[in-house]
Amino acid sequence: MSHGRHDANYPDHSFTKKIMKYFLILLHTLLITVFVSKAQVQTIYPEGLKAGDLAPVFSAATNDGKVVDLKKELKKGPVVIMFYRGYWCPFCNKQLSQLNDSLQLITDMGASVIAITPETAEGIKKTVEKTKTSIRIIEDKGLAIMMKYKVSFSVDENTVAKYKNYGIDFNIANGSNGANLPVPATYIIGKDGTIKYVFFNTDYRKRASIKDILDHL
Repeated sequence: MSHGRHDANYPDHSFTKKIMKYFLILLHTLLITVFVSKAQVQTIYPEGLKAGDLAPVFSAATNDGKVVDLKKELKKGPVVIMFYRGYWCPFCNKQLSQLNDSLQLITDMGASVIAITPETAEGIKKTVEKTKTSIRIIEDKGLAIMMKYKVSFSVDENTVAKYKNYGIDFNIANGSNGANLPVPATYIIGKDGTIKYVFFNTDYRKRASIKDILDHL
């Protein structure tokens, strides 16, 4: 019989407990790291403006080289503002094409349409080629209009990497606007400067319908 010594035939329970404690600490640390990592890459979306809000005014150049001033536009009639992501987005192209096909119906009601995007002038040219749209498009340099209308958000790192694999580099597509996109919202602004209709959905596949736009003009 041995006293005060560890017998090689029996496990050292104190040593086993130390190993288990170390393992649990390591596991806990790993779980925290994963949780924090996911939290860091989670996209934080804006809330958008609401119906009844006063529409922020702006003045900016469009793709046809002319300056559009919202105050002056509203003196003529209601204004439909739609935000789109870029020429690489099929849902944006579809919406622009549909709006262009229905543009006469909209203008017959005294309204006008303005599209706003973070993409560069080169990207806008590609959008026009794809959609054949005659809608005026603003390259929102510095995201000034997008931020005023609370649609702008930063694209998380995982999504940036995923899109790069698809051949879409936001730093090229958006130039100095970088990895920032708008929620593809649609606003109808009345002649009094207040927002009459809002379509705001963080699911980029969902867009305002032509019927809804016409019904709210």
